[in-house]
Amino acid sequence: MATTLHVAPRATKKRRTAKAVPTLEQIQVRAYEIYLERRGAPGNEVEDWLHAERELLVAASAKPRKSARTAKSEAA
Repeated sequence: MATTLHVAPRATKKRRTAKAVPTLEQIQVRAYEIYLERRGAPGNEVEDWLHAERELLVAASAKPRKSARTAKSEAA
């Protein structure tokens, strides 16, 4: 008699979410705010953009994240 080999389906792993990355629109708005803070002095568009991007990345990484375990314990 032939035996059949049963293979269990692979457990699906939750993908790790990437770090929160600011959107282009968020960077654009913050860069414009920096431009206005400089009173509109010309010639620093790239520097404003990079400064805005750095600020938003630091702010996004500083935000505390809720884990699934924390959310379940709060619901109980």
